[in-house]
Amino acid sequence: MKPLNQKVVLTAVTGTRKGMATTRIATAQRRITRTTIPTITMHTTTCMVLIANMTTDVASLALAESTNSSAATPALLQLIWLASPALPIGGFSYSEGLEAAIDHGLVHDEHSAAEWLVDQLHLTQSRGDMAVLGQMVTAWQALDHERLEALSEWVHATRESAELRLQSEQMGRSMLEWLRNQDAIDADTIAMCNRWVPTYPLMFALALSRTGASLEQCLQAYAFGWAENMVQAAIKSVPLGQNSGQRILTKLAQHIAPAVSHAMQVNDDTRQAFSPMLAILSAQHETQYSRLFRS
Repeated sequence: MKPLNQKVVLTAVTGTRKGMATTRIATAQRRITRTTIPTITMHTTTCMVLIANMTTDVASLALAESTNSSAATPALLQLIWLASPALPIGGFSYSEGLEAAIDHGLVHDEHSAAEWLVDQLHLTQSRGDMAVLGQMVTAWQALDHERLEALSEWVHATRESAELRLQSEQMGRSMLEWLRNQDAIDADTIAMCNRWVPTYPLMFALALSRTGASLEQCLQAYAFGWAENMVQAAIKSVPLGQNSGQRILTKLAQHIAPAVSHAMQVNDDTRQAFSPMLAILSAQHETQYSRLFRS
């Protein structure tokens, strides 16, 4: 019997050991695969579910905030917001004939400016725009579209000059855009308002109808916003100082309550827009040589 070759024996032993080691490594890998991969998969699935739930919660919260934004804001704050000169509807660019009255010497100082604006509040706003505005608020709340269309036609028909019509329509379009950006109206309402050609009273009434405030408070907010804008026009064009402007605003504020009370008593038969001097001045303002305002 031949003796075993030592080199062959060492090679066989080494190969056997390598094979056993490879087998042990493969077994360990299979064990790791069987235990780790399901665990990783389970954790991944759990994380995905959590992320999905978080996304759903965020989306639901955003929708709820959008839907309830008007209801969540107190009525008083909404009225202050709507009466603010910061409302981006361009009201600061109109004087409603005041600049023409200044050019003709009818308004020339603090006293005459105050008297002019008080008369305008009672003779044009209270009997006309504020009255129709109050009726529009009620119609919006009742979703009476036929009534709204009739009132909108009245507004268009009673603008006594091209400038006053331009003012009403431009501010109406801007108010409609503001409401759209606030997610306050749906596509059908936007389309309906565009068919009627939106005016400022129509769209401001829609905004007021969403506040939850009483009709009297809505009209008071509108009147104060108008007064503040007109005082600013007087300060710039007479010109007047800030203290003079505040004194005029104080006087106007004292007349707002009775003006609102009268506007709420006006009906379709007594509502009117008849102010010949203001209409003539507005028409003359269209060709006035030097002017700051668009009306």
